[in-house]
Amino acid sequence: MNFLSAFVTFENLHEVRRLCHWGPVIALSVIAVCSSMAILDSIIWYWPLDTTGGSINFIMLINWTVLILYNYFNAMFVGPGYIPLGWKPENQQDYQYLQFCRVCQGYKAPRSHHCRKCNRCVMKMDHHCPWINNCCGHQNHAYFTSFLLLAPLGCSHAAIIFIMTMYTQLYERISFGWSTVKIDMSAVRRFQPLMPFSVPAFAATLFALGLALGTTIAVGMLFFIQMKVILRNKTSIEAWIEEKAKDRIQYYQTEEEFIFPYDLGSRWQNFKQVFTWSGTPKGDGIEWPVHPKCHQHTLTIEQLKQKADKRVRSVQYRAVEDYNGACCPLSKGVHTFFRTPCTEEPRIPLSKGDTILATRGTNVLSLFLPSAGERIRGWFPRRCVEKCHYDTAASDTTSEKKLN
Repeated sequence: MNFLSAFVTFENLHEVRRLCHWGPVIALSVIAVCSSMAILDSIIWYWPLDTTGGSINFIMLINWTVLILYNYFNAMFVGPGYIPLGWKPENQQDYQYLQFCRVCQGYKAPRSHHCRKCNRCVMKMDHHCPWINNCCGHQNHAYFTSFLLLAPLGCSHAAIIFIMTMYTQLYERISFGWSTVKIDMSAVRRFQPLMPFSVPAFAATLFALGLALGTTIAVGMLFFIQMKVILRNKTSIEAWIEEKAKDRIQYYQTEEEFIFPYDLGSRWQNFKQVFTWSGTPKGDGIEWPVHPKCHQHTLTIEQLKQKADKRVRSVQYRAVEDYNGACCPLSKGVHTFFRTPCTEEPRIPLSKGDTILATRGTNVLSLFLPSAGERIRGWFPRRCVEKCHYDTAASDTTSEKKLN
């Protein structure tokens, strides 16, 4: 009863709504199918519980499921940690080094970024993951990475069970012609299955095997990507910022030397910033240990330089066709329909004659619409606009700066 009371009064109980999204629905369905089929195949057709090996195998399958769900739900419900609304640095002189977030009505702390999905500034944001329907950041980075490790391990175990189940049950029925393959079938012949291995059971096992192998490959690749990020103490967003810093320095031929401030020089030290025995990552999400040649605002200063440079290098376009903001605009041609980016970026409706100041590429753009008086990020069909042949970006940038 006490446990139920604690659950009901849990301050983040409203976060349960995160389950109502295609990402968690698919992820939890895959976990449920692979886990349940592995358990059924083990105790009914392959490895009964009345043997020592069968009991150990069953316990391992249960442990995989519990550990995977534990880290998955922690990654989802603990969350990345958010910068307090209206946050300001203690030292007023630091205001000039930070970006201001209009949505949160506060300054963005170092390493934080605003997530449009969560509608908050996220501490040490790496990315917004649709599979957990939440951001991966400071507080849940360890849980998320542990889930990425445990899911392939559990699916690999389940895949072995599926393969052995199908092989042992079809051994007497189908001649595989594997004269060189010798598998001990004595343990299997000592017991009679509780029910025959029927065609539906075979189809379900084969389907679960496909899910398990696909998950092992896909999630395993994500795990290696995240470990690369953690060992460098560099988020995916920060890696992109570093690339743009090198591009900016090379473009303007400056003599600057950009040193990434959060790499502590040792993979072990970087690893311990995320993984701790207590499960709580080091730091408060506001201040961070930095490289000896850097300071707390090295990266934020570089971000401000890139933001100014982005405005300078912006290109002005004019809308020549109307676009209603459809997700897959078939009316704009088959070529546009099939090249529509598979992204959750918002679609930007356009009216003929709109002036657009593009500050990124031609697929996913950061735009300034003078008619709307605001900066909008998103996507629209390239055929709907044409590049202006006169240079008015400077005047538009001046008015844009007044809004920013």
